[in-house]
Order: sequence, then structure tokens, then C-alpha cells
Amino acid sequence: MKHRLRSRLRSRECVAGVVGLCLVLNLSLNLDLPLGFASGAEDPKPKGLAERVIQHKLANGMTVLLVERHQTPVVSINLTFGVGGLNEETGRTGVAHLYEHMAFKGTRSLGTRDYARERPLLDELDRLNAAIEQLREQLRASGQEDSPELQKLRLAFKEAQDRAGAIVVGNEMALLYQRHGAVGLNASTGKDVTRYTVSLPANRLPLWAAVEADRMANPVLREFYKERAVVMEERRLRTEDSPAGLLSEAFAAAAFQAHPYGFPTIGWSSDILALTPGVTEQFFRTYYGPANAVVAIVGDINPPKVLTLIEKTFGKIAGTPPPPGIVTIEPPQRGERRVEIEFNAEPVLLIGYHKPGLGHPDDFVFDVLDSVLSEGVTSRLYDRLVQEKRLAVSIGTDSGFPGVLGPNLFVVSATPRAPHTTAELEAAIYEELDRLKTEPVSAQELEKVMNNLDAGLIRSLRSNSGLASQLAYYQTVAKDWRYLLKARDRIAAVTPADIQRVAAQYLVKSNRTVATLVKPVSSAKTASSVPGLSTGTKQVTP
Repeated sequence: MKHRLRSRLRSRECVAGVVGLCLVLNLSLNLDLPLGFASGAEDPKPKGLAERVIQHKLANGMTVLLVERHQTPVVSINLTFGVGGLNEETGRTGVAHLYEHMAFKGTRSLGTRDYARERPLLDELDRLNAAIEQLREQLRASGQEDSPELQKLRLAFKEAQDRAGAIVVGNEMALLYQRHGAVGLNASTGKDVTRYTVSLPANRLPLWAAVEADRMANPVLREFYKERAVVMEERRLRTEDSPAGLLSEAFAAAAFQAHPYGFPTIGWSSDILALTPGVTEQFFRTYYGPANAVVAIVGDINPPKVLTLIEKTFGKIAGTPPPPGIVTIEPPQRGERRVEIEFNAEPVLLIGYHKPGLGHPDDFVFDVLDSVLSEGVTSRLYDRLVQEKRLAVSIGTDSGFPGVLGPNLFVVSATPRAPHTTAELEAAIYEELDRLKTEPVSAQELEKVMNNLDAGLIRSLRSNSGLASQLAYYQTVAKDWRYLLKARDRIAAVTPADIQRVAAQYLVKSNRTVATLVKPVSSAKTASSVPGLSTGTKQVTP
């Protein structure tokens, strides 16, 4: 998921109607047209976004953002927590993603037929799991894999799991929402944030408040070991059996040798298998407090009534200490790093350069570079390497991989067009990057950057869910939702001289990491010996 302002809002096509709307968009981005008219017949004048967002902070620290839109009787809600893979450590990677899964398992009142009977069984499962792991370590130390005692413990674990499972009401939370007309119930875990989303009829907002306040205050990690196995299967499918997943994982690990951005968000396999309910619950207690949460509600609402509702539900949750900050700083890279991943798939190339994080003046310059190089069929990399030289079948850039809160990477991803190699494509990419250092970007290119940015921003804010997403995200990562408006003006102020300076400073060999997907020698020989075998390609977005 791309979180850069421009990357996230980018569009590969420019629609005439939207471009026309861009022309009347004032530079302060009041966004009058897509936001609709203010309520009240006595004042038909449309309000800008800055005037329409109501911001409120509860006593426990939770931030609430509200926007009225009365076009349809629905609301979209985005509940974002300032926690993700960034907050993990060696031995406990993947815990943020696993907790996101567990958050749908319910509470003391949802997802169970009798929590009083279920609780002792969950404790018994934890005790048996600890005994199994301890015995397995002892057996491994003596060169054994199994024993009658271990088999007995496993049988006891299965029996306890079956008894606990008989009390569970599967998927009760999702079914409850569904019965009341909700759509888009989902969640996602990234490097910087974890998000929970849903849209539902406006008159069902009290249901949402009751369910989500209960989930924030009283989660129950039921079916933990089953869900941990589900995550392991997800890792196998999306990473271990995926050339794109393996390459992206190895790329990040090579680029970040100290900072947690080098960890895979889904976690390393051994770490996932070592996670326990105790470790996961402690992670929840540390990072899921109300002061680390932002909720954005957009739609057919009465703000005073909504604030009263949230005070009565979320306001009862006790405040928690601020979560610990990130101590580790990635040291400067002092030489090119290269990594190859062998997989029986077509070649892919990733090139990444270390760059500053969110809010740094140079970060806005990279937003412009991102657009100039790869946005649309007239962008530099696409025009030169895909259309003109026909070295690549796909090429793209990302100005904030794998997260934005800390110093991150500017990434170029590309797939070569047969019979051209990744080496040929890599050399051609460097030629284009070097042009940025010596040839000023034209005024026409900069104008296109702003047109695309404005068009994408308008599209993203037109829907209730899009606006809620943007508000909650930027309030969380930038500590101010207005960043999405301020950043636009900062990007507009970028000059050709800024681009030349940044390119010369950051886009250098000693600051880059290169990852290449290559076929194993045996696979390549086999493929080349089959007459008429066609070469397929696949685009990879890190």
C-alpha cells in the first residue's frame, strides 16, 4: 500500500472531466466542489475542507475527526492506530499483523457462547502450548524429534482446543455488521499504521460505537493457534511461494540492516511460530490505547450527537501511557548492496535509494521525482525505456518504501522485455537518473505533476471512505490531517534546481540497494531447451 501523497493518489489515466475540474481548483485546496454544500438552507455557499472537518480529542487521548455529508444516509468510518511493523523487534516480527487478525475474533461478549467457561480453556491451551514447546526444545537438544510424552501433550492440546472451539461463535462480529447493512468491513497492517474500516447506514452508528469500543477495551485472543497457522499459510502463499514477495522481502532486508523497516510486515516464519497469546496481548496493551488511535467518520451525521455517542462509548476506556518511540536509526550506507533471489520466474529488478522520511523538505522533492519519472505514458522512464527503447514491459517508482514515518527508500521497479536482460535495463535506468542531475526538469513536466496530483486528490476525497481514509492516515502519521493540504503547496514549490540537487545527493551508487530476481541455472537451461517457449512478464510493486 503506497502512503506517499502523490503516489497514493496517482492515476495512470487523465480523465478530461477531472482535468477540467482541476483548472478551477484553487491553490489552497478548499475542495469546494467535491465536498458538496454545507447543511442548512440559509447558507448555500459551499465550504472548503479546512472548514468542514470537526476535530475533537477525548480525555483519554483518542482523536475524532468528523465531516458531514448528507447526500446519502450512510457513513464511512476509518479507525487508524499508530502501530505497525515499525514497532516490532527481532524475535517478535509479525505480531502487529497477527493481532490485526485476532481483533476480529471478538470480545468477552462477542464471539462466544459462554466466556466464563471459555476463559479457563484458553488458559489451559496456553499452559499446554508452553509445555509442548519446552519439551520440544529438550528433545531437539538431545537429537530427538518426538517422544510418547510429547504425543500425550499434543493430544491434550487438541482435546482442549476442541472444547474451546465448541464455545466459539465463529465470525460473529462480521455477521452482526452484515445483518445491519454494513459493507467494506476490513483491516490492514502496514509498516506505520494499522487500520480498521467499515461503511454502514447512518442510523447504525451506535452499533459501530458499541462494537468497536468493546473491541478496543476487551479483546479476547480466542482461536489464537488456529489463526497463527492461517498467518503462516498466508506467508507461504504471499512470500515463500511468490517471486514478487521473496524479492521484496530480501530487498528490504538488504537495504535496512538496523532499522525495523527491514523486517517483513507479515513476520519471519520462526518468529510467527514463536508468538504466544501473552506476547500478542502485551503488544495490544502497549500500542492499542486510545491515545494512539484516530477515528474519522464521514457521511450523514449530526456532529454533536456523534461526539456525545463517542464520549459515552470510547470515552469510558482508560488512557494508557504513550507507546515507546523507535530508538534504532539506520546508519548511512557506505557502498552499493546487491542481492539475487533465485526463483523459476521471469526476471525483475528493484533499485532503491535511501532518502528522508515524512515532512523533510527533500521528501517533497522525491514526490515530484516520482511523478516525473513514472506517472503516465508520457513520464520519462515509461516513454524512454518502455515505448522508445523497448527494454522494459513495465516500470514504476515509489517515493516511500516500505513506510514513511522514518527515513525510507525511493524505489524503481522494472521488468525487462525479452531478450533484454536486467543488466541492460539497469544501465538504462541509471542513464535516466543521471539526466536528472544535469538537465533541469521542464516547466511543462512540473505543471503535469501538479495537474495529476490535484486530480488524484479530488478523486480520493470524493467518496466518504476515501476522505475518512485520508483524514485518519495523515492525522496519525503527520499528527495533523491538514498535512494532505499543506503537502500540496510544498510540492508545488519544488524547483528544477531542487530536483538536480536532490538527485545528485541521493541517487548515487554508494546509497543504493539492487535486488534482482533470477532463474536458477537448471531452470534457465530447461526453459531455453524447450522449442517455442514464450517468455511471460509480471510487474512487481514493492
